[in-house]
Amino acid sequence: MTEENARSSWRDGTRLVHAGRDPSTQHGFVNTPIYRGSTVLFPTMDDLLNRRGRYVYGTRGTPTTEALESAWTELSGAAGTVLAPSGLGAISLALLSLVRSGDHVLVTDNVYWPTRAFCDEMLSGLGVETTYFDPMIGEGIAALIRPNTRVLFLETPGSLTLEVQDVPTMAAAAREKGVGVVLDNTWATPLLYPPHARGADLAIEAGTKYLSGGSDLLLGMVSANAEHWPRLRKTFDLFANCAGPEDVFLALRGMRSMKLRLGEAERQGLAMAHWLAARPEVRRVLHPAMPGHTGHEIWKRDFRGASGLFSLELEPVSTPALAAMLDGLRLFGMGFSWAGFESLVIPFDPNKTRTATRFAHEGPLLRFSIGLEDVADLQEDLDAGFARLRAAAG
Repeated sequence: MTEENARSSWRDGTRLVHAGRDPSTQHGFVNTPIYRGSTVLFPTMDDLLNRRGRYVYGTRGTPTTEALESAWTELSGAAGTVLAPSGLGAISLALLSLVRSGDHVLVTDNVYWPTRAFCDEMLSGLGVETTYFDPMIGEGIAALIRPNTRVLFLETPGSLTLEVQDVPTMAAAAREKGVGVVLDNTWATPLLYPPHARGADLAIEAGTKYLSGGSDLLLGMVSANAEHWPRLRKTFDLFANCAGPEDVFLALRGMRSMKLRLGEAERQGLAMAHWLAARPEVRRVLHPAMPGHTGHEIWKRDFRGASGLFSLELEPVSTPALAAMLDGLRLFGMGFSWAGFESLVIPFDPNKTRTATRFAHEGPLLRFSIGLEDVADLQEDLDAGFARLRAAAG
């Protein structure tokens, strides 16, 4: 069996360990070292003038960035991957690789709000119009596609409220009309949702989240299928918006254990979600893997598992009572981002940004990212928080 055939039969856990590294080219050391630099020297004038060499300049790639790009390409089932210095940087790069002035894009109404801000403020200033749509529109998306529509931007599960979209159905409708499909796949990663196999032309991941796992780096990745890879790579080269070498190195290190951490995130997340669903203070839990959640049947059909991010609606309560609960938590930090080793919680109102739909709720909404602490300790922390909430509610 050839090396290529052997690699094609590897399962995800094995890919994560071996992809993107070759100890034989680095004196036997296991990990690709950090290459910092801009200038690459050429042995002759002819080599320089003809850009003859594996590497030509720091912005075009180094052994460090190439290691992560090739590994992520293999993991996501893509033709190629480029890196960006943040998740939003990856989103911006993906969109700018597909649109031009006069174009129209369709964006799910439950999208990550910085994506919406980029469309409303940056793309609109470039002459690109954005229409937001009901996340659960399904095959009805075909009716919204115009002659100048160039992009269908999806995110499943959606940001904050976590509705699960029927990506294969929507992608098929878009492809029939020559529209590129961009998918933000950060919640699941390719381990739980193979983006290109489900219909995405470009897939975005915030490596800041589960790829890192440590809340200590900013990174984004965009992978593309064969049809869209040349255009994505050209756009990346024109911008040269490069990720830092230390962050790339940390992402490579995080990738080796990502399968284990995702499995634990699923286990702990579901344990906390079911515990919270049984609490009298909780009106409902918003978790794709729980029956009754919007798009749960699609999740069962298309996903291989769940991550540790979910939301919930509390029974109606005053803002001071909610603050009494959250301000006294000892294990749940309040901060943006998620998927690190520490548990987080934030209150949110999705209707501050939605324009095509409204999310119906009566009580306050909370988003939880479940970390690696002991579940019993997390439950005790929240139990004390609920006691403070009840006392403040009087």
